[in-house]
Amino acid sequence: MSNLDPAFKVGYQLIEPMRYVLGLSRKDARQRALDLLSQVGIADPKRTFDAYPHEISGGMAQRVLIAGAISCDPDLLIADEPTTALDVTVQAEILDILRRLQQERHMALLLVTHNFGVVADLCDRVAVMQLGRIVEHGPTEQLFADPQNEYTRMLLDSILDGGPARPPSADPALRF
Repeated sequence: MSNLDPAFKVGYQLIEPMRYVLGLSRKDARQRALDLLSQVGIADPKRTFDAYPHEISGGMAQRVLIAGAISCDPDLLIADEPTTALDVTVQAEILDILRRLQQERHMALLLVTHNFGVVADLCDRVAVMQLGRIVEHGPTEQLFADPQNEYTRMLLDSILDGGPARPPSADPALRF
């Protein structure tokens, strides 16, 4: 949500980059923005187009940002934590949108995330970073099946999905 300027309506924030980068008229940029809002799953594009950022939900804001990111036809989309702070249903919808747009537009997608579920779902290749340096990289399936780096193993071992829950705390004050 912080990537949308609260002082300007959503439509203005979508139109201006297209007018500048693509040289579109206001009318053509408006139509393209409405089409993009529809493509990213916004049920009422006109209403969202005319809204201020505080008038839309987090999931809608994420869709608006995706529409804006693809509005000028990039070869590469960099998605930094695209599903953070979204409920699981909206997360799945956003991932479906990214996957579909990547295929339709033949666009590369660089995903920055701490969510290994998202990595497993969306990525062909993965690079694990520790302290700003890549410590391991390779095909996602291979890296998940046989991590070579100690830090990568530690990260994968910290995932609770399918694994045992942590034992209860020995401190009675921390038990519920």
